Amino acid sequence: MPQPEKKLDPAQSPQAWFGCELRHRRKQEGLSARQLGHLVQVSDDVILAVEKGRYPSCQQALALQLDTVLDTGGVFARAWPMAFGSDADKKRADADKHDERPVKAPKPVADGRILSRDTSAPLIGSPVPVDRRSFLQASGLAALVPTDLVQLVSPTTPAQQPQTIRAQDIDQVLGIANGISRWDNSFGGGGMVRDVSSRAMQWAAGLLYADCSDVLRPDLFAAVARLGIVVGASAFDALAHDDARRTWRFAAECAEEAGDWHLRAKTYSFLARQAVWVGEPDEGLTHAEKGLVRSDRLTATERAMLHTARARAFAKMKDVQNTLAAVGQADDAFADRNAAEDPLWMAYYDEAQHAGDTAHALFDLAVLAGQDPGKAGQRFALAVQGHDPAFRRSRAISRTKLAALTMAKGDPRQAARIGHDALDEVGRLTSRRAVDDLRQLGRFAGAHPKVQDATDLRERIAATVRA
Repeated sequence: MPQPEKKLDPAQSPQAWFGCELRHRRKQEGLSARQLGHLVQVSDDVILAVEKGRYPSCQQALALQLDTVLDTGGVFARAWPMAFGSDADKKRADADKHDERPVKAPKPVADGRILSRDTSAPLIGSPVPVDRRSFLQASGLAALVPTDLVQLVSPTTPAQQPQTIRAQDIDQVLGIANGISRWDNSFGGGGMVRDVSSRAMQWAAGLLYADCSDVLRPDLFAAVARLGIVVGASAFDALAHDDARRTWRFAAECAEEAGDWHLRAKTYSFLARQAVWVGEPDEGLTHAEKGLVRSDRLTATERAMLHTARARAFAKMKDVQNTLAAVGQADDAFADRNAAEDPLWMAYYDEAQHAGDTAHALFDLAVLAGQDPGKAGQRFALAVQGHDPAFRRSRAISRTKLAALTMAKGDPRQAARIGHDALDEVGRLTSRRAVDDLRQLGRFAGAHPKVQDATDLRERIAATVRA
């Protein structure tokens, strides 16, 4: 019979208040201690010990993770200095002294560990390399379930964040943002990219609590905004819409704090695209127009990007006139583009990207409002031809939309050939957006039951989506 849960007294100590609040928030979210521990990468024993006020040193990074997972608005980060900040290091050192057992956990790695569950340091006392199969059998690793394996390689304590921000800390945030952006474009926003992105965002948000000079402060907020943009994009690609929206709004606030109009515009562009995607084109239009506030401070490329977002919103509303006008404004702005004026991270918005983004608006006009599909088809073809291999996802999505447009408005056999090429590319991605576009192509193919090529494509799409 399960033991009754111990009643907590928040007035007993700052640690007890912290633990009582954690239990309240956890139960409010309907999470068990094990489930919450898995989300923040600690054991359920740690969660329960913190709740009972018995954990010797809840690390600040764990407090930040709890805030993020439980969406507290920063309650635990603000309470951490009172509950643990003054003597946490001393308590941890004392606890270590009293434990004379051999250490069997991975050595802590100070830099970069938030990006992976791996550790470059070998386990102390690990056997000399032997035959892998016999080692697995002898050690019992083969019998462990995946959750056990995750716990086995998870850090026992979160990495320490800097107390004072230096220029190299800001450079690290920007470097990680650039890396995630590359991975996201190459592989999609799911899988490991999603996991890495979430951890990096938690780390970067924690830097805002550290001491920072007035000189570095705008750069810090700009770097965190930049990371927030790419992390939100990764969540969007995984169709984690609430996470994406929350991260972009946070990024917009950071961009405002930094006084960076370019980052602000990019954030609102993404918010607009997501709103259109989830069927809220009016909200998408509002976001796009917010991004265009003080457009004189934006580059021509950024104006083209935001007018394209307006076009996509109008198209979902089946507003032909305003869609075509917005596409024209986007084209005019892009014609004035001077890449040397753009921030480095805007380099992705080249001819292929512009063609593909405007083609999405024209696609909706063709499918939803019966307009000529020719212009959309031409632009999707330009995007497919022009996208660099580094932007595999964008190329795959444009190819899929071209196949869907051809299937709906043209020759289904030609559409099937294009669709198979798109499937070859999408199969190497973890993009749920790309998969969603495949489903649309499959539905269009279903309108041609007597065309064997279309039927074959539909069956292959179904098999791919199930896999």
